[in-house]
Amino acid sequence: MKNRSIRVELVSRFYRKNHCAFFLALFGAILSGTLGLIISWILKEIIDLLSGKSVFTLPQILLICLGFLGLDFILTVIQYVSEPRFIRRAMSQYKDKAFSILSGKNIGSFRDEATSTYLSALTNDATAIENGYVGQILPIVCKSVSFFGALLLMLVYSPILTGFAILIMIFPSLVATIMGKKMQKAQKIVSDRNSAFTAALSDCLGGFSVIKSFRAENEVLKIYASENGKLEDAKCRLRKISVVAGSLGMTSGALAQFGVFLMGAFLIQRGSGLTAGSLMMFVNLMNFLIQPVSELPRLLAGKKAAGALIDKLADSLSHNNSEADETNVGSVGDAIEFKNVSFSYDGEKDVLHDIDCRFLPGKSYAIVGGSGSGKSTFLNLLLAGGSDYRGSITIDGKELNTISTDSLYDLMTVIQQNVFVFNASIRDNVTMFRDFSDDKVEAALAKAHLLELISERGEDYLCGESGKGLSGGEKQRVSIARSLLKESSILLADEVTSALDAKTSYEVISEILDLDSVTRIVVTHSLQESLLRRYDEILVIRDGTIEEMGSFDELMKKNGYFTALYTIQQPAAA
Repeated sequence: MKNRSIRVELVSRFYRKNHCAFFLALFGAILSGTLGLIISWILKEIIDLLSGKSVFTLPQILLICLGFLGLDFILTVIQYVSEPRFIRRAMSQYKDKAFSILSGKNIGSFRDEATSTYLSALTNDATAIENGYVGQILPIVCKSVSFFGALLLMLVYSPILTGFAILIMIFPSLVATIMGKKMQKAQKIVSDRNSAFTAALSDCLGGFSVIKSFRAENEVLKIYASENGKLEDAKCRLRKISVVAGSLGMTSGALAQFGVFLMGAFLIQRGSGLTAGSLMMFVNLMNFLIQPVSELPRLLAGKKAAGALIDKLADSLSHNNSEADETNVGSVGDAIEFKNVSFSYDGEKDVLHDIDCRFLPGKSYAIVGGSGSGKSTFLNLLLAGGSDYRGSITIDGKELNTISTDSLYDLMTVIQQNVFVFNASIRDNVTMFRDFSDDKVEAALAKAHLLELISERGEDYLCGESGKGLSGGEKQRVSIARSLLKESSILLADEVTSALDAKTSYEVISEILDLDSVTRIVVTHSLQESLLRRYDEILVIRDGTIEEMGSFDELMKKNGYFTALYTIQQPAAA
């Protein structure tokens, strides 16, 4: 049900604050469908005028033609003003709403999904929706008006010939329906192939350095070429179906017109009262019957296929989307507490088991352990990375999985190994494009030691795509400044120095430990005595459980697992 409500939200954005442009464009579509019928009627009167059977004189017909040209000019103005504006706002609001819902997901649910799904949904699929859904609303209305208007006009002039025309159009209708279904299926395959291609392209570009270092260019090219070929094959099949549908539609339409023309000629010879002008009008009006019959199923099928893409996005957006929970937290007044906490990614093997610990406000904690011991998973649970944990995780007595994600993210800030940096100024990256007072920003930049960097490179210095214009240490300082500006009660740091040199690593961790009035929980692989002594408590994780806890001196006195980890690392540190 939730994905249905999201779909309704997405579709409603096509029209939200867009009614004026839509109804004006709708009027234009109705007028466009009507003008086509008027042309057929004018041609009838001109032909009947030549045979002396028209009720109008030549000057009157000339005035009618001038009036038609005036209406055509008005139609052009209406379409120019309304249609592009309607489609532009419809698609802009649709994509904005989709991204807004996407940004409301919690970190854990987004981490479990493929970003290529959303890349495809907001690029290629959005284009297909624009062309096949939004862009076809007005043509469908126009062709519907033409169809029913032509049918009514034909009935007025000859019910017999109209009945024959309807009978002969059964074949074009069947052809259009069958080909429309085939096109819908082919469009879905193209969308799926495009998602797979986008995922492969993302992997190839994201792993560029690894590909080069392993000299795996040819192998990766084969993967890329394979997915690219599958995508183009699917698009080729769609084009072939379109060609066949167009050809069959044209052939069946021509046969229908020939049939009506011959039947009309027969009726004229029998003295039915049908005039030559009326027959020409019938043949011309047949286009307004055949074209909608041959195209409407395709347009409706395309609209349905595009609607399936909207359903696909709504389903992805609804998957594990964060709910509006009842509990909110403002700050940590008592403690963050883990009681008998266990967690598994696959529901079978526990990554963490029987975790018991407490984090007090304003204190600093180090989480250490071997690779794969569960340190990062431990940190992710605090960010609601997994709501299906067993046991209890509470913040001031409130269970973590009952706290609203918005409230939780206000409370916490996370600094990770790979800091994401936008191609914007250092200041914009620190403020995340939000408005803060100059004093607050200056204070955050100063504490994170970024003022000198800004002074050297200038306030307008762009950090480059993914922050390639900054060093690893500078990126981490940007992340620290962000957390300071956000004024969160809890700072989580996950292996933030693993890619930094020893000197920069020491400076970054030292800057984190210098932060006052913030609960700092730092996952670290760097075991430097001068830094370890500054933590209020060190948690040692081994095989998913807490092996030891205590201060540096207390752990060293135990001469246990921590001592072994510390001793092994010292020669490398030296």
